[in-house]
Amino acid sequence: EKEGGFTFGASPAGEKEGGFTFGSNTKGQVSFGTTAAAGSKPFSLGGEGSSAETPALFGGGEAQPFGGGSTQPTAEKVEKFGEGGKEEGDDAVEQAESTQEFAPVVQLEEVEVKTMEEDEEIVFKMRARLFRFAETLLNKGSGKKEWIERGVGEVKLLKHRENQKIRLLMRQERTMKVIANHVADPRISLKPNVGNDKSWVWSAFDFSDGELVEEVFAVRFANADNAGKFKDAFVDAQESMKVLFAGEDAGPDPEADDAANALANLKTNDASADDGFVKVDNNNDDGPSEE
Repeated sequence: EKEGGFTFGASPAGEKEGGFTFGSNTKGQVSFGTTAAAGSKPFSLGGEGSSAETPALFGGGEAQPFGGGSTQPTAEKVEKFGEGGKEEGDDAVEQAESTQEFAPVVQLEEVEVKTMEEDEEIVFKMRARLFRFAETLLNKGSGKKEWIERGVGEVKLLKHRENQKIRLLMRQERTMKVIANHVADPRISLKPNVGNDKSWVWSAFDFSDGELVEEVFAVRFANADNAGKFKDAFVDAQESMKVLFAGEDAGPDPEADDAANALANLKTNDASADDGFVKVDNNNDDGPSEE
């Protein structure tokens, strides 16, 4: 080979000086993978062993963290986010409260809302879910009916204090809309809904929408016990209404009886001549005469 050739591996015997090879260390040649010559400084990136004669690479000097500065921990307290010394005037700002008052533009007066239940007393009340067997909006006029949920609320039996009539009333628990309102008619018959012991079905003339319409209702309770209590209370209300429809009194009235006895005990005394009363003789046409 010619002098100064480039080869990989060991140099062949008799090769002249000045050649460049990988993996060998021949005098006068540059090679990779061999150790540095004796007495030379080790290769470092700014580490120890650098001196004025052999400066360290990449800035030299002692090893420092990125950004410079000392690596020794300091005794200063690390300030957390949101913590720090309060500036002047902070206490005054925290203690200050707004005293501004804004008057409403429109003054709304309190309005008393009457539910028409003020003159009635609650005989029975229990939470339930009400359904109505009717046509939907899509099937209006087609005659096809199905069960439609009316809402969830408290079904009540209300007894009027004056006329003693009892009605069934139910409102939606959120909107308070009337969804059932009819008299506890003795002709109404409660029937189980397809053998379900938690539900009852009946038909009645309902007035919840402002018009008297015959509706078919179904009410469902949480359990069979609640359904049984509703039926017992409704049957008792029907018995009371049957008495009223027959024209009989709803029950004895002590005040009315006392007044009748007092009137029966009243008696009139005959007038006498000594008292100066004038007795009128209806059979005498001449007029009254004194006795």
